[in-house]
Amino acid sequence: MQPPEPSWIARRLAAEQGRLALWLPVAMGVGILLYFQLRFEPPAWWALPALAPVPAALWLARRSLLGGWALGLLAAAGVGFALCLLHAARAAPPLDVPRGAVVLTATVTETDLLPEGVRLTLSGARWGEAMAPSPRLIRVRLRANDPARPRPGDTVRLRALLRPPAAPAYPGAWDFQRAAFFEGLGASGFALGPAEIVGREGAAPPLAGWRAEIEARVMAAVPGGAGAIAAALLTGGQSAIAPGDMAAMRDSGLVHLLSVSGLHIAIVMGVCFFVVRAGLALWPGFALRFGTRAPAALAALAGGAFYMVLTGAQIPMQRSFAMAALVTLALLAGRRAFSPRVLGFAAAAVLALHPFALVGPSFQMSFAAVLALVAAWERLRPVLARGESARPWWWLPVGAVVGTALTSLVAGLATMPYGLHHFGRVQLYGVAANALAVPLTSVLVMPAGMLALALMPLGLEALPLWVMGRGVEGILLVAREVAAWPGAAASLAPLPGWGLGLASLGLLWLCLWRTGWRLWGLPLIGAGLLAALLARPPDALAAADGRLFALAVEGELFVERRPGASRFTRELWLRGQGDEEGEALPAEGEAAGGRIRCTRAACTLHDAAGAARVILLRPAPARRGERPPPLRAPPEACGQVAVILAPEPLRGACPGSAVVDRFSLWRDGAHAVWLTREGARVLSDRAHRGDRPWVPPRPIPRGEAVLPPALTE
Repeated sequence: MQPPEPSWIARRLAAEQGRLALWLPVAMGVGILLYFQLRFEPPAWWALPALAPVPAALWLARRSLLGGWALGLLAAAGVGFALCLLHAARAAPPLDVPRGAVVLTATVTETDLLPEGVRLTLSGARWGEAMAPSPRLIRVRLRANDPARPRPGDTVRLRALLRPPAAPAYPGAWDFQRAAFFEGLGASGFALGPAEIVGREGAAPPLAGWRAEIEARVMAAVPGGAGAIAAALLTGGQSAIAPGDMAAMRDSGLVHLLSVSGLHIAIVMGVCFFVVRAGLALWPGFALRFGTRAPAALAALAGGAFYMVLTGAQIPMQRSFAMAALVTLALLAGRRAFSPRVLGFAAAAVLALHPFALVGPSFQMSFAAVLALVAAWERLRPVLARGESARPWWWLPVGAVVGTALTSLVAGLATMPYGLHHFGRVQLYGVAANALAVPLTSVLVMPAGMLALALMPLGLEALPLWVMGRGVEGILLVAREVAAWPGAAASLAPLPGWGLGLASLGLLWLCLWRTGWRLWGLPLIGAGLLAALLARPPDALAAADGRLFALAVEGELFVERRPGASRFTRELWLRGQGDEEGEALPAEGEAAGGRIRCTRAACTLHDAAGAARVILLRPAPARRGERPPPLRAPPEACGQVAVILAPEPLRGACPGSAVVDRFSLWRDGAHAVWLTREGARVLSDRAHRGDRPWVPPRPIPRGEAVLPPALTE
C-alpha cells in the first residue's frame, strides 16, 4: 500500500525546510504583541500554560515537519508572552511623584549635553528623610547658567520640579508611560536652583564617565552643530543636537546616521580588523605560526563590544553587535555569514533581553532595513558573482555608487511603513542624500573619529577631530540642501496598527521564504500601506489636562488652546491627522466651509448635512475678584448633539448627549470622538489602555477617599 500523497502545504514547507526556523523569532514577537494588546495584566502563573507547548514542540519536531513547525510557532509565541510577564514582574512600580518642588539627593549615572545646559540621569533619588532610595531613574535638566559640572558617580543635591511620564496624547498614541515603565524611568523635570555636588559615593556605570568626557572634548574641539553630531556618532547621545539640525537630518532621510547601529559598528570593526591584521603581518614569526585572520577577527569583535558599551548599548547596537558576533564566528568557521539565520538569532536575543523593544520604532525600523538588505543580497549574489574575474577597471567605483544607492533604496522602502505608522512622514529624496553622506561617513568621518578616540588618552585628538568636524559639516550641508528641496518630507495620515501588521507580515513573507510563493508578500505590503485610506482619524480630541481641544474636518485640525496648553501634544495631534500646520478655532465666525461655527460661548461641529454633532463650550471670562460663573450645557443642545466637550466641570445633567468635561479628563485621560450615524463613539485613554502596571490608578475625589482603619478609629 502506497503512502498518501503529501498535501500542497506539506510540499511547500518541505521545499522551504531550511527557512522554517526563521519564523520562530517572528512567532516570539507575536506572543509579545499579544501581551501588549491585553487590557488587563495577566497573573504570573499564566507563564506556565504559555510555556506548556515547548516540550511537545521539541518532541514533535523530529517526527513531523508540518506538525512540529506549527507547534514550534505556538511554543515560540508562548515564550515571548512569558518573557513579557517576567520583565513586567521584575520592573519596579511607578513612582508617586510629588506635585510641588522637592529637594532631592541622588547619584549621577549619566550626563547628557543639551543645546542649552546639561541633563542629569539620577539613581537612588530621595526627597525625604524617611524615604528609601528610588528604585527608578530620574532625569533632571539643570539651568543653563548652572556652574556645577557633575560627573557620573557624583552625589548631587538640588531643588527641582518633577513630573511623572506623560500619558498618551490621545487614545492609541505612543505610550510614554509604558516606555518609561520598562526602561526604568520614574520621573523627569527641571532644576529650580543650582546643583550642589555633595560627594562621590556611587559607582558610575561602565564607561559613563568616559562617555561624558568624550562628549565634552569633542564639542570643545568642534563647536556648533557639527560638534553635537560628531559627539553623537562617537557616544550615541543625541540630546545636544539642535532642533534645526535634527529636523534637517530627519527630512533628508539621514537621521539613521545619528543612531549608531550597523553602519557604524561595521566601520569600527572593519578598521580594527585591518589595522590589527596589518600590524600582525609585520611580525613574521607570529603571522606564520598562528595566522593573522583569527586574531584580527577577535580584536575586531572586542572593538565592536567596546563601541557598543561606549554608545550606551542601544537596541540597534545590540542587534548589530549580535549579528557581528555571529558573522565573525561564521567567518572563523568558514561558513556563510551574511544570512537571515544570523538576523533571526539577533532578533531572538534582543527580544529576550528587551521584549518591549518590539513595539518601538528603533527595533522595527532597524530589523526591517537589515532583513530587506539580507534578502536582496541573497537574490543578487549569484548575479554579481558571474564574470567576477573579467570585470573592467571602472566596475569598482561604479559598483560602489550603485551599491550605495540600491542599499538606501531597499532600506528606505523597507522602513517606510514603520515611519508612516510612528511619525506620519515619508522622506522622498533619501536615496540622493545617502549616496553622498554615507560614503563621507564611512571614508572620512568615522575613521577620523576612531583615531581621535585612540589619541584622546595622549591628548592628541585635536587634528583628527578637526578632520571629523569638516566631514560632519559636509553631512550637514547635504542634509540641509536635500531637506530644502520641494516636498522633501511629506506628512501623511499614519498607518493604523493593523495596517502595519499586514505590511510587516508581507515584508517577512517576501524576505524569509525562498521559493516563488514569497511574492505573495507584495500584495500584503500593498494592502498594509493602503490601510491609511481606510483608517478614520477622530472627529474631536480633548487633552487630559483640559487645556487643549480640537475639531477635525476632512483631515484638517482646528485647535482651541487655553493658557498652559502643551505644544508637544498639539504636534502629536497634527501628526495623527496627517496635517502639517493646523488652524486655531475662530473667536467668532465660521471655519471649514461652515462646518465649524463659533461664538464666544461655544464652537459647534456640523456634519455634511448641516446638523450639529459636537459642541465645545467656552467658559465665560470671570470679572476681577469674582469666581467664574459655572459652566452649563445649553438646554436646547441636550439630546440634539452627540457630544458636549467642556474644559471645566459641567454643572447639571445633559440627558441624551455624551459629556466630556474636566472631571472626565481628570479621571480617564485624553478622549477621542468618532461621529457615527447613530451618534458618536467616545473613547478615553483609560478605556483604551485598560488596567496595566504602567497605567496610573483612577484618581479618587477627596470626598470619596477611604481612610485607613487606623485613622478612622
